[in-house]
Amino acid sequence: MTASSEDSVSKESAHARNARRLYSVIEMLRIKERNVEELTELFDVPRRTILRDLAAIDEMGLGLQRSAPYRYRLPACAQAFRPVEALVVHAATRLLYHHASSKNREYLLALEKLTAGLPPGLQDVMRRSIQDLTPQLRGDGALERVSDAWINRRYIAFDYMEPNGVPERCELAIYFVEISRGDLAPYVIGFDRSTRAAIRSFKLSRMKRITLLDDTYAIPGDFDPRLHLTDTWGVVGQSPENVTVTLRFAREVASRVLEGGYPNLTVEEMGHADYSLVVKVQAGLDPTGQSRELLSWILRWGSCVEVLDPPELRAQWLEEARAIVAKFGQPTN
Repeated sequence: MTASSEDSVSKESAHARNARRLYSVIEMLRIKERNVEELTELFDVPRRTILRDLAAIDEMGLGLQRSAPYRYRLPACAQAFRPVEALVVHAATRLLYHHASSKNREYLLALEKLTAGLPPGLQDVMRRSIQDLTPQLRGDGALERVSDAWINRRYIAFDYMEPNGVPERCELAIYFVEISRGDLAPYVIGFDRSTRAAIRSFKLSRMKRITLLDDTYAIPGDFDPRLHLTDTWGVVGQSPENVTVTLRFAREVASRVLEGGYPNLTVEEMGHADYSLVVKVQAGLDPTGQSRELLSWILRWGSCVEVLDPPELRAQWLEEARAIVAKFGQPTN
């Protein structure tokens, strides 16, 4: 690439960043009134940049209003959601935000946009509920880059941080983005052309140094997201194998298990004498042949659950229990 072409790419990137920021400023001012300092902090740019954006918005004839020195707002647009729809999506977005590994400005903007779609009597209390959700001013940009790549069908390159701490360099065509039912974390599902030439799943928080590549792709017509979506305790797609686990829950927690919320859990037996509950659970296996998310979920129940089958998982469960006793079971002075 020549110096002139590099300058062109740099300028184009700057133009794209400026355009995205200007669009976001317009959206934010349509949601509620804001001052220059607030916009400066949200976008992490100099004050003069925001003032220049506001001047451009004023020239666009969008009806920029000044209610006080350096306080601005724009007329709100018609809402696309009915109130009940806005409330449902608001709840889902807020839940995801609470569990996001990186507090992203886009989550907060989405919450504010959805709040604007609620009936006036609910807007004030909803806005107060998100006042403490302060996003990081300098995020890693992973969510934005993944979104751009997925929508525009561009390959991405990134370092994937394995649990052992060794990064793996990957090049991915994104087919789907899924939220794990187990930890509510975003996972990216797509075709990895770099090493395994296969469809894989990647946890977004472990994807580092993401860059968009120039080459594009098409999602195959026979790609079925349902074959790669999350089960209750992890993301399916890393391994085609599943495991069936048999558990016995004590009477103290049986009613909580029966309340539901576990799509891959079926009730096999209810004890008449001790009122215990025997269930079977289907879970996906990771590349090492284990179901770590399921074991973590089992351990949360403490002594109120017993692993009956398979023997390998029962041995793991007992090993974890013994390790806890060995480490913490001795009386302390």
